[in-house]
Amino acid sequence: MGLNNFISLFCGCGGSSYGYRKSGFSDLLGIDSNPVSCESYKLNFPESEVWNRDIKKVSPKEILSNFGMFKGDLELLDSSPPCQGFSIAGKREVLDVRNELFLHTKRFIVGLQPKVFIIENVDGLLHGKMRGIFNHIISELEKTPYRIKWKSLNSIYYGVPQSRQRIIIMGVRKDLDIEPVFPEHDNQYQLIGDVIPNIDFHSRGQFDKRLKDVNSFAYTITKTPSMFFVENGVKRKPTIEELKIIQGLPKSFKLKGTFSEKWGQIGNSVPPPLTFRIGKTILRDILKIVQGLFLCEKLLVKNL
Repeated sequence: MGLNNFISLFCGCGGSSYGYRKSGFSDLLGIDSNPVSCESYKLNFPESEVWNRDIKKVSPKEILSNFGMFKGDLELLDSSPPCQGFSIAGKREVLDVRNELFLHTKRFIVGLQPKVFIIENVDGLLHGKMRGIFNHIISELEKTPYRIKWKSLNSIYYGVPQSRQRIIIMGVRKDLDIEPVFPEHDNQYQLIGDVIPNIDFHSRGQFDKRLKDVNSFAYTITKTPSMFFVENGVKRKPTIEELKIIQGLPKSFKLKGTFSEKWGQIGNSVPPPLTFRIGKTILRDILKIVQGLFLCEKLLVKNL
């Protein structure tokens, strides 16, 4: 097991993993309860392990034993719990059972003790009754041996032609004595007309069917096939290839399943350009410093 390893909980088809890999991380394992998403993950990362399991039935000890690791060996734990219970695009439900999956992420944080963890979710957590849940999540995470910071990031600032506002919670283990740090914004943006030039208008669909011209950002892709385009006066659904472009997935990224299942996998994924930038920042500003200090300590001990 080399440096810069990571594990992805609720990995989906592997959008976040693709970004972290491109930034310099090496994935050990992806875990997700959706079998079709796991098939997609395996297609894109054939050398990595993927477990089609209910996260509630997986233990940190099982992971440590499987990879011959000890607590604290893992560099990065990435987690994107299902967001439908929190989402503004859907009906926010305080008692949605999916919201409990956040607490299972805490269980893995405590059980694995990675150097850094990232939790990604919708910014619907900051609104209305959901703010109480968010405050509770932060309170629970602050009970762990980690320095905790969070920030609301929009993918439009990281090379994605889609307005996708997400909360990123970062924790850095306190014994490393380094503060969490987030990537800086890009000043160059892509509009939907820059990447899908043949359309005239686009719409969120679902609850809002107003048309926007192409000199704007794409709406957030959700798991429901509701978004539509207007091309030469004709209304149509985006193709899967177009959705991949809007989400920042490469053309080579493979997806299993029906049209709706592929759409859902894209809508549930994290745009790779965002996790690429997060990964680069973690490597540069946190892990390389930690690894450098570790090497210095080894040299000092050797020369005693």
